[in-house]
Amino acid sequence: MIDKKTAILFAAACEVAAVQCGASAAQREALRLYGRHVGVAFQLVDDALDYTGDAATLGKNVGDDLAEGKPTLPLIHAMRTGTPAQAELVANAIRTGDASLLPAVLEIVQATGGMTYTLDCARQQVQQALIQLQQLPDNTYTTAMKQLAEFSLARSF
Repeated sequence: MIDKKTAILFAAACEVAAVQCGASAAQREALRLYGRHVGVAFQLVDDALDYTGDAATLGKNVGDDLAEGKPTLPLIHAMRTGTPAQAELVANAIRTGDASLLPAVLEIVQATGGMTYTLDCARQQVQQALIQLQQLPDNTYTTAMKQLAEFSLARSF
């Protein structure tokens, strides 16, 4: 599940910065939406990394979201597109937080294209964020914001 707090907090921070800079109402809204889209993209990549990342790099164990019973987008997609047996296994793993089911869950997520779907959704969020930046002057700040949005996709931690 997307951590709404991540997206909301980043959106709020962008909007506060816009207010502090004396931005127009349209610019404030563009920055709020930029922040929300980047926050969602960041969280979606985080959800994917929970199943594909390296524990040493991530700073947390692979599969922690599953162990905590969090229904992240890769799992939701797997349940929605997998066979009834696959969906039940994933749902059971979420309900119980049974980490011993992680290898089977990973296999199902891969077989159903859960990672590709999740990362495609993250890319769409970044594209929406970049569209919002078109309403702002092109300068070093918006260049940095573009780089931040693109980093949210490319990160491995």
